[in-house]
Amino acid sequence: MNYLAHTWLARQSDDAILGALLGDFVLGQSALQDWPEPVRAEIVRHRHIDRYTDTHPAVTATRTRFGELRRYAGIVLDVYFDHCLVREWSRWSDTPLDDFTARVYRVLQEHRGVLPPRLHAIAPHMAEHDWLGSYRERASVDRAVRGIATRLSRNGDRLIACLSMLRDNEADIDATFETFFPDLVTAAALMRDAPADRSAIHPTP
Repeated sequence: MNYLAHTWLARQSDDAILGALLGDFVLGQSALQDWPEPVRAEIVRHRHIDRYTDTHPAVTATRTRFGELRRYAGIVLDVYFDHCLVREWSRWSDTPLDDFTARVYRVLQEHRGVLPPRLHAIAPHMAEHDWLGSYRERASVDRAVRGIATRLSRNGDRLIACLSMLRDNEADIDATFETFFPDLVTAAALMRDAPADRSAIHPTP
């Protein structure tokens, strides 16, 4: 999942939101020790959520639609799933989208001095350009993917090539989100309430 879904799944506290954002920037086990326990727990949960997403049967089946580009499809799907979440935001959240995204940007600003360098650099741009709220617009998916492609060390063109295949399969991918996301919400809650229960992070075939 991408930034919006990760932070929404961590909405129970500001520490959890911070950990959800750090999940893509704090790598390895030793680096976890730099963070207080509530943040550290959410970084780990972020990793479990990513693993759950990558191995969910509906998501793995959808990646095969991208053929030889399927290894890049996960990035595109993560971004598109944020658009799916925004599109039906009121179904999933009682908090208005603008209020929620303002909270996320506030958490980033309050902790900017301790953010890893890459997140420290992009945090102001996230807020200024409302990266999270911008997923209201379908065009933001393409813009975000193209931006990610420019930051890849190689094969950015292959990531961009996924966009046309995304367009061709949107109806099926929408159906994938409808199948997958409720399962993820349930699994993420189990990860939080019973973190020792490893079964929570494995989707049922």
